[in-house]
Amino acid sequence: MKQQQDKILGEERRDLLLQWLMETDSPITGNDLATKTNVSRQVIVQDISILKARNYPILATSQGYIFIKEQLKVDLHSKVIACKHSPEDTIHELNIIVDHGGIVKDVVVEHQVYGEITASLMIRNRKDVKEFISKINSTNASLLSQLTGGVHLHTIEARTQEELNEICIALAQAGYLLEDN
Repeated sequence: MKQQQDKILGEERRDLLLQWLMETDSPITGNDLATKTNVSRQVIVQDISILKARNYPILATSQGYIFIKEQLKVDLHSKVIACKHSPEDTIHELNIIVDHGGIVKDVVVEHQVYGEITASLMIRNRKDVKEFISKINSTNASLLSQLTGGVHLHTIEARTQEELNEICIALAQAGYLLEDN
């Protein structure tokens, strides 16, 4: 009987999570969702995994969970760029991208054992950059690019192709863009 009761509570909680995510355009952290539902963050991670397995378009970013709404998919131009820099240059690299109107959608590294590792970032502005770096520092986590000597890829998006070009020029001028030799 308890298992059945827990299952109902789990479904009700997942329905609430889905509702909250669909009602906002801002990311919601796992900790915030855990507090609102009075469960552990790990339970939220499991609930989100279940929802994603049911094909709900939920994206886990460094700022929290986002429900991808169709209206968010405006006509953005996208480009994958290859970068290389030290961990200390990460803030500058990300700020260059967002200052030129770009969104840092993800980071990808090619690990020698695991192969391609991709992490969603969805960094849109300097506030997001600051929060991302703060989270890296407060958790004592390493940047993925540290696994590959600073080499990494970003998928960047912008409203126009010109903005993408400006981002690439600024990154190249800063010495962060890997270019053909």
